[in-house]
Amino acid sequence: MKLVTYNIQFGRGKDECNDLDRIAGEVEGADLIAFQEVDRYWSRSGNVDQVAEFTRRFAGYHVEYGAGINIPIDHNNADGTIIHRRRQFGNLTISRYPIRYIRHHPLPKYASTGPISIQRSALECVIDSPLGCLRIINTHLTHLTGATRAPQIAWLKRLHRDAVLEGEPVTGDLEPTYWKLDDALPAAPTQTIMMGDFNLSPASAEYTDIVGPWSEYGGRVTNPALFADAWVAAGHNESEGYSSDVHGELLRLDYIFLSPELTPNIIDCRIDNDAVGSDHQPVWLELSEPDSS
Repeated sequence: MKLVTYNIQFGRGKDECNDLDRIAGEVEGADLIAFQEVDRYWSRSGNVDQVAEFTRRFAGYHVEYGAGINIPIDHNNADGTIIHRRRQFGNLTISRYPIRYIRHHPLPKYASTGPISIQRSALECVIDSPLGCLRIINTHLTHLTGATRAPQIAWLKRLHRDAVLEGEPVTGDLEPTYWKLDDALPAAPTQTIMMGDFNLSPASAEYTDIVGPWSEYGGRVTNPALFADAWVAAGHNESEGYSSDVHGELLRLDYIFLSPELTPNIIDCRIDNDAVGSDHQPVWLELSEPDSS
């Protein structure tokens, strides 16, 4: 089972050219893809619906989109008619496996009169996978500061911890009501993979808040109810690798965090530093599937 997270910068590559075919080629073979910075109807990306473009390129996959920014952008036709559109920016999850339900969560936002502050969000998809029912959280945290990321991380941790408490999108005795479903929804799984652009380095306090404090008696004190860093669980050092840069300093900003009970299934975690389709690099995770023999 191969997963990849990739901040695609709306398809703009290191050559400053927008090329969605290139992006699609760089994640070829993945079973589950988490894209961040996917546009709908922005001039910077050719005023196209990138969700529709990726849906066409990944025919046969299940595709879900969650927009952090969602504003009107009407188009005036030559004949005087108006096409009502929404200009959007957000996260796109593409899955070879069925997506049983989704929930879309705006993250806490801090307004700014100086640096640009963008509404970020987390797209939660519950999928049927070879490893069973999994929660996939595709997210993109604020670039501003650790102080503005901290409430977002606290919110994501609460979302994870309260999975069973909140349950599926609709719960209860549906049988005698008009909420009755043709196929019952799976119970909210506790096994979770959270992936995306977190805009933080392993040296930051926010990273510690996700994976636990460092102990001289054996490394990170990873809480079994929270997350492990797949990169580290695969055998890499926390400080190794990079997926983007901040003011010219190469850093690991993109992560795949997962429930600690999934770490024995890790075959490999790697960063594709040959990819040129964005200002970030794709991060891949391969997990073993149950033996069917």
